[in-house]
Amino acid sequence: MKFYRLKQFYWNLHSRLDEYDLKFINNILSEDELELFKKLSMSEQKHCVKVAYDVEKICYKKDINLNIILKAALLHDIGKIYRRLTIIDKSIMVLLNSITLGKMKYMCKFNKINVYYNHAKIGAKLLEKISCNKYIIFLVKNHDNNDINDNKYLNIIKYCDNNN
Repeated sequence: MKFYRLKQFYWNLHSRLDEYDLKFINNILSEDELELFKKLSMSEQKHCVKVAYDVEKICYKKDINLNIILKAALLHDIGKIYRRLTIIDKSIMVLLNSITLGKMKYMCKFNKINVYYNHAKIGAKLLEKISCNKYIIFLVKNHDNNDINDNKYLNIIKYCDNNN
């Protein structure tokens, strides 16, 4: 776990989208979705693209609507546009969350803590405003919800998100 956090820190510092990534994103997202996506930090954009690539690999030749699940993968962290978290912010959040054994989530009156814990709900509201597909909104809203384990699409997104 510690090595993974170091790797995340490195990725955050060096994330860039290449031409292939941009073409991939443009082929999946609508104009309104793309406009929101571009508001994410570069490291968040790259994270979402990596999650979508992994989702695509897992779903290849399966009975899954690729358009729906890839949009959800690209947009799963869209709520983070509400208040950007820097690499230092994220590092501090992870440390404080560990030290407080998760009790930091009760301090959500602070914008950065609120976004850290509630970006999925915030993202769902943003997607509702642009009339996004209801199922994509469900997937975005619940991608960090560990109480839902019986949804194939959600399980794939959670798995890929946790590995990136």
